[in-house]
Amino acid sequence: MRKSVLLVASFTTMALLLGGCQSSLTGDSYSRDEARRVQTVRMGTIESLRPVKIEGTKTPIGGGAGAIVGGVAGSAVGGGRGSIVAAVIGAVAGGLAGSAAEEGLTRTQGVEITVREDDGSMRAYVQQVQQNEIFRVGERVRIMTVDGTSRVSH
Repeated sequence: MRKSVLLVASFTTMALLLGGCQSSLTGDSYSRDEARRVQTVRMGTIESLRPVKIEGTKTPIGGGAGAIVGGVAGSAVGGGRGSIVAAVIGAVAGGLAGSAAEEGLTRTQGVEITVREDDGSMRAYVQQVQQNEIFRVGERVRIMTVDGTSRVSH
């Protein structure tokens, strides 16, 4: 009974940790450090659009949470030395699975927006796709840049 409670608690902790790792890469999301900072605004016209995948985060949190869950689950197998070996194997397997799960859960769909700016330069910007925002080739857009981070908006 006690081990099943630990297992459920471990899985819940892992889910909460992985959910907290996600950050938004959309054009209308700003970090706390970017708020209230002066931005450079340029104008341009969209030349092309291309769907891309933005890979997920790869922090030690996913692997660590998976290792904890795997170790707890493995320790429930057998007794004595067998339990210790199973806990170690479970921790390694859980760490690998947790790391893969974190990357998969935080992976997102993005769009590469190639813009011919008014000064004649051509630049490409990648940002997360938003449900309510649709870009079209030929559309005029704003490019806002703050501290090296740029975003495209209508």
